[in-house]
Amino acid sequence: MKKKLLIGAIVIPPLLFGALFLFVLYEGPRMTVQHHLREFQMIMPQRPADSVTATPPARIPSPAEAAQLKNPLPPTPQNLAAARVYYLCYCVFCHGDSGAGDGPVGESYIPRPADLRSARVAGYRDGQIVRAMLTGVGHEPVLERVVPPEYRWYLALHVRSLSAAGTSR
Repeated sequence: MKKKLLIGAIVIPPLLFGALFLFVLYEGPRMTVQHHLREFQMIMPQRPADSVTATPPARIPSPAEAAQLKNPLPPTPQNLAAARVYYLCYCVFCHGDSGAGDGPVGESYIPRPADLRSARVAGYRDGQIVRAMLTGVGHEPVLERVVPPEYRWYLALHVRSLSAAGTSR
């Protein structure tokens, strides 16, 4: 008798649950009427008074345009100091403190981050540095969404100073 009660207690609840599930599935509430509003029928809600219109990100220059761009920032000590700060915020984790591509995060990437002191990078024009920073291979393209446009020329200025230091060795 106890065995039958134990089996009934184990088997009957799942069967009841399954029967209830199937009943609700087939006989339960239905969405018989789905409202459909066409675009010309919609009335757009008013924008909140304290909202600000978003500006689209700055356009990435084409390779031909990038070759013609020149950094508007002169390499003054103040600009180089600001450029170093922005480099430490956005780039040091992958490219390392010296720009050798040996940052703590960059060591895990394949391909490794570029050596910013190399002759190849030193041969880039200012606009090409900014374009490579925004459209580079591997994990770099995220910088387009992360680095604000007003800081990009500072980063190009710092990369130029790293490549100048790398070629003087």
